[in-house]
Amino acid sequence: MGRPFIDAAEARPAGTAGTMTPVASSAAVQPAPGIVRFITPPVIAPRVPPVQAQTQAPTAMPAPFNAPALSSPPSAPPVQAPPIESGLALQQAGHFAEAARVYRQILAVNPNHADALHLLGLVAFHDGDYAQATEWIMRALSQRESEIFYGNLGNALLARGMRAAGIESFRQAIALKHDYVPAHNNLGNLLRDQGQFAEAVACFETVIQLKPDYAEAHNNLANALVDLGELEAAIDAYRRAIALRPDLLEARSNLLFILSYREGQSKAEYLAEAASFGEAASAQAKPCTNWLAPLSPVRTGPLRVGFVSGDLKVHPTGHFLESMLEHVDRRRIELVAYPTRRAEDELTARIKPRFAAWTCLASLSDEQAARRIRDDRIDLLVDLSGHMNWNRLPLFAWRPAPVQASWLGYFASTGMREIDYVLGDPHVLPQDAQAQFTETVWRLPDSYLCFTPPAERVPVAPPPMAANGHVTFGCFNHLMKMNDGVVAVWARILRAVPNARLFLKAKQLDDASAREATLARFAAHGIEAHRLILEGRSPRARYFEAYGRVDIALSPFPYPGGTTSAEGLWMGVPALCLRGDRFLSNICASMLHSAGLADWIAADQDDYVAKAIAFAADAPRLAALRAGLRESVLASPLCDAPRFARNLEAAFEGMWRDALERRRLAPPPATT
Repeated sequence: MGRPFIDAAEARPAGTAGTMTPVASSAAVQPAPGIVRFITPPVIAPRVPPVQAQTQAPTAMPAPFNAPALSSPPSAPPVQAPPIESGLALQQAGHFAEAARVYRQILAVNPNHADALHLLGLVAFHDGDYAQATEWIMRALSQRESEIFYGNLGNALLARGMRAAGIESFRQAIALKHDYVPAHNNLGNLLRDQGQFAEAVACFETVIQLKPDYAEAHNNLANALVDLGELEAAIDAYRRAIALRPDLLEARSNLLFILSYREGQSKAEYLAEAASFGEAASAQAKPCTNWLAPLSPVRTGPLRVGFVSGDLKVHPTGHFLESMLEHVDRRRIELVAYPTRRAEDELTARIKPRFAAWTCLASLSDEQAARRIRDDRIDLLVDLSGHMNWNRLPLFAWRPAPVQASWLGYFASTGMREIDYVLGDPHVLPQDAQAQFTETVWRLPDSYLCFTPPAERVPVAPPPMAANGHVTFGCFNHLMKMNDGVVAVWARILRAVPNARLFLKAKQLDDASAREATLARFAAHGIEAHRLILEGRSPRARYFEAYGRVDIALSPFPYPGGTTSAEGLWMGVPALCLRGDRFLSNICASMLHSAGLADWIAADQDDYVAKAIAFAADAPRLAALRAGLRESVLASPLCDAPRFARNLEAAFEGMWRDALERRRLAPPPATT
């Protein structure tokens, strides 16, 4: 979902798999607030557009590689041209159009002014015109070589999807200045995005050697360690980043997300960390109190509901929204989209008409975005990301809407007191769940998810065990979910079911070292290598076809399969899961309840093993289930979009009325 469950081979464009990327810090182009609560000095990362400026205030948008500082003292412009410093000041203040006019005036007098050409490229980058940004910066390089120019050229190329060229640009920057921290850092993020995790770690370690107090590099190192499966080392690196910069909200979000993978993670410790994030975000905001949305329970029009997300596209969030959006009653709910990044695709094109308005927040600071949302008269603002990629949680600290909620893209408390409600269902939010949240718990009656059947109409394959002569268990989740406890339980199953195979498919398995480490982990439990099938990422259609080689899906714990479980059910593969004690650990259980497969939910680890053995031994039952599972799922609440839309409308209206009543009953603020 909004990178909701972060499954390794989740629905992605052809040739990709899920990208479990905690926010990385990035150095890049642009000196002003913008995209996802960014980080300043020079850093870059895959989670947000790899571009950011070295201005002094934290920004949410990329900015110039090393601040739009001039690479060398510019030669004095002709008298009739304004000084370049005046344009730079405008750019750093966020007045990009005015800055561009200054640079163009300079170029009218001196067409070869390298710094004006470069800075005009940064303005184009800010505007999302990456091709134009590339052209301007290359023209600057034709006049003078500079590590800063090469660094920002790499950012522009990366924004255009030209990764190999981006890598070469960063290497050119390093060749010009071996200790140029931004280039090492940005190169590390790009290598990580390419799946070269060990090389990325080496880049970040170089940055830390050059600048030990660079918090962003510790954050980025942690991200790469996550990809290598080194959970505890990653957590330590995130904590070092936070210790160096307590206001680095990206690192705090990353830590909260990664703690979810930890075995035995204390609910109280998580909530304390989340509350600490909320306090840090609130300290940077001035909450709105003079909303333009009417605060009357008697309404004359639909409730205006805003969705804030960076994943209104081909992504689990987009897939779980699409079918529901078609059935929302516009007489009751008027939806407004606030995407946090510019990326759009074919799914974006399909869902855009379902919204009354579509306003990208990518180039707006949290304050600017909050002002826009307030002016749009939004009644209820809904966060669809939580602490996932591309989130704008700090925006909610400004309270641009009188009622705010969290739904769909996350699985725990955001820690933000300004978010009033968290929306779930009775399975992920049982009666005792309130103590785990700073938000008020609100439940949908069936499922809090509505699965959109994939556009790829890959047919359900016959049971593979009929042809293989043995059962094949499978898991297509991110390898980080496969903790030591999961490996031990799955090894017990393999030892108990002779000749059974375990098919693991994850993007991390593209890497030889990850494959070797996985084999070694199971070997430690007596499982021979020939009993494991290891496979990396695939194009989307091939990913669905891979379910044809699985008889039973094994959901990991405490972080279960989410999107992959739903997609497996669609492909006729039932999932076995373990009931948990918090929202996250019951996501798969919620889906199985909706799909009518409650008997596939184990009470404890022994029950999990026993169920796996019993199901594997009942080939006729598995074959019958496989043959009818797609139709059963289609008819279930998990795929009943009209029913889900009615439930969601009622929940939004109910939260609105409840919030107004709470406000009416609240004591007046103290006066001095």
